[in-house]
Amino acid sequence: MQSTINTKELRTSLSKIIESVKRGERFIVLYKNKPAFQIVPLDEDVEITLPLSQDPLYKAKALGESSNGASAKDHDSILYGNDS
Repeated sequence: MQSTINTKELRTSLSKIIESVKRGERFIVLYKNKPAFQIVPLDEDVEITLPLSQDPLYKAKALGESSNGASAKDHDSILYGNDS
């Protein structure tokens, strides 16, 4: 199902709209009485990942030593699944 809402409704009812979208509903959002964008459910197979250059944990400086003796590279491999 598709509904049309304005930006005021979006702001005041965001949590309800999110729940509706999770159930499959779609929304067209009006801005100044003109369609501005759609809110649609994600496909189930979509995986959202940030590039490593934007991941704050990946860019974080070391805070101490590993309690199990693993290197930073070992931790990166565990966290990110690659040998970055």
